[in-house]
Amino acid sequence: MGKITFYEDRNFGGRCYECSSDCADLHSYFNRCNSLKVHSGCWMLYEHPNYMGHQYYLKRGEYPDYQKWMGYNDSISSCRMIPEHRGSFRIRLYEKGDFGGQMMDFTEDCPNVYDRFHFNDIHSCHVNDGYWIFYEEPNYRGRQYYLRPGEYRKYSDWGAMSPKIGSFRRVDYI
Repeated sequence: MGKITFYEDRNFGGRCYECSSDCADLHSYFNRCNSLKVHSGCWMLYEHPNYMGHQYYLKRGEYPDYQKWMGYNDSISSCRMIPEHRGSFRIRLYEKGDFGGQMMDFTEDCPNVYDRFHFNDIHSCHVNDGYWIFYEEPNYRGRQYYLRPGEYRKYSDWGAMSPKIGSFRRVDYI
């Protein structure tokens, strides 16, 4: 079970809302989000309702302003709790859409896709085990994308506007 508290103002001030489950539209609870506390669990926050727009992965901790979670602005409109995964992690990446081109399996975090895969464009993937976060830039920077187990035939299936992936990591509660 996870718990997160959203605050309208920086440094945990103003109106707040406590949440312990997925919420597709947070607009009725607050107008903006300038700080938050993740009390337990791992969460994915979304800029727009219905889990759309910029995504932000957060672990337990305090975030006194939106820049601390690499936010682009104070807009958080939906959230998802990431379930804890016990067991192995496995993801298969493909150079082309519909699982075509070069393929590579991973079971560990990858801080630099180009160093391992020799290109940055990942057009499709299959998440076999665990939950993963893709980042547009190397070393876990830039836009983030949450992937649950399943097939992603094209990069737009995970919410990206381009196939550029610079790094990725497992969602680990430790």
